[in-house]
Amino acid sequence: MNRKLGHCLRQQRKKRNLTLRSVEEKTGISNAYLSQLENNKISRPSPSVLHKLADCYQVSYEFLMNLAGYPVPEANKKDIRIRLNRLGSMIDDLTPEEEEKLTEYLQFLRSIKKK
Repeated sequence: MNRKLGHCLRQQRKKRNLTLRSVEEKTGISNAYLSQLENNKISRPSPSVLHKLADCYQVSYEFLMNLAGYPVPEANKKDIRIRLNRLGSMIDDLTPEEEEKLTEYLQFLRSIKKK
């Protein structure tokens, strides 16, 4: 594994004044595992672990995937940008009532995802 991932994870955690235990509480990833990641003892963390850490540290999932050695196709990045632009233009056309209903629905979906 590229040593940059462990360094990046430690740097992001410290930048946010988080302890390994607090990251464990936020992500469900054990502090022992997090320590091994930061010290480059884990050869390749799973994409799901990287996704949780990307959310916790508010960094790009693709960025962490790339640091961990996973291929991140350029076409995939372009698709994401296109979809975000399309979504942005759709949101611009929403009425206040539609925007409120959409927000409620997204909160509902996230609450289900957490269970």
